[in-house]
Formats: sequence, structure tokens, C-alpha cells
Amino acid sequence: MSNTQSMPTTTKARIVSEARRLFAEQGYATTGLTAIRAAAGVHAGSLYHAFPSKQALLIAVLEDYLAQMDDRLVGPAWAGVDDPIERIFALLARYRQFLIDTGFMFGCPIGFIALEIHQPDDDVRALIWENFNNWMKRVRDCLDQVEFASPTDLDNVATLVLTTMEGAVMLARTARSIAPFDQSVTALRDYISRLSAEPAPSNSGQS
Repeated sequence: MSNTQSMPTTTKARIVSEARRLFAEQGYATTGLTAIRAAAGVHAGSLYHAFPSKQALLIAVLEDYLAQMDDRLVGPAWAGVDDPIERIFALLARYRQFLIDTGFMFGCPIGFIALEIHQPDDDVRALIWENFNNWMKRVRDCLDQVEFASPTDLDNVATLVLTTMEGAVMLARTARSIAPFDQSVTALRDYISRLSAEPAPSNSGQS
């Protein structure tokens, strides 16, 4: 049995939860294990018994984001929304609300980690990418339900949605204003609407 398996699940979950919160609020590099231990209310021995290194705890946090994405983010965003395109924009609207609720302190936690860790270990890098890819898969699932007017690379569109969200969040945080976020989302909606629109009839051959 591994060390993490031998610790009560509730204690491990509390450590991961507090690490997730502190990494998002303070950044990974500036958050020490002492602060995480204090926030979780556990002894140093208990923390190191479960997570022998800070990187091991980061991996657990990234795995937790991956496992809980539907329950924490996608499910609440899509509640009561059936139209596939509107589901995409409901997901973006949830980030918009996070920004407003936190006074523009909110940032995509996976994006922050990706930017902060310049040379991540392969396991960490793979989990960061898996989180991004999992998010894009949810968008791609929505796009698969849409009949576009012409052949469209849906993976490219899903990637554009993700990069729009990441960039819009960064701009809104920097400006301390929701305006850049709304401008970015409006441009994205216009682009997707154009993909969905029937082409205008040609005037060729008319006198």
C-alpha cells in the first residue's frame, strides 16, 4: 500500500483542497508547504507522509482539477442550457462571473501554473496539457452537434475558444475591467456565427 493510500481520504482531500486554493491565490512558486500544512490543519509528518515533495502535491492538485472539472465547472455552467453553441458561451460566462465575483483577481488556475512553471517535469507538463485538452474536448463535443455551413476544422475552433478564454481572463485581470473579456467573447461569437451562417447567394451570371 502506498503512503497516500494509507492516509484517511478526508485528510488527503483537505491537503489537496488547500494546496489548490493557495496555488491559485498566491502562485505555485511562492506557496510553501508550511503554509499548506497550516491551512489544512495537519502536522508536517502527515503532509510529508502523503506528499513527499511539493511536486507530488502539485500533481495531486492537477489530477484533482482533471477529475472534478465536470462537477465544479462544466455541470454548473451547462445547467438548463441545451443549445450546443450556447453551452460554449455559458462556459465562458462562468469565467466572466468568476472575474466579477473576485474583483478581477480570478485567473484560470491551469493557465497560471502553465505560465509559472517554465520547465515543468514531464509528468506535470502532461497533466497541464491533459487539463487543457479535457476542457477543449467539452467544447468540441458541443461543436460536433452543430451543422456548419461549410467544412470546418472543429479542433481548431475548440482551440480558439480556449485561447480566447485564457487571453480574455488575462486582459480583464490586468485592466480590472470586464470590458476586454466581453469584447473578446463578442468577437468569438461573431466568428462562430459566421461559420454557422449560410453563404450569401452568388450574383454571378446576373445582368
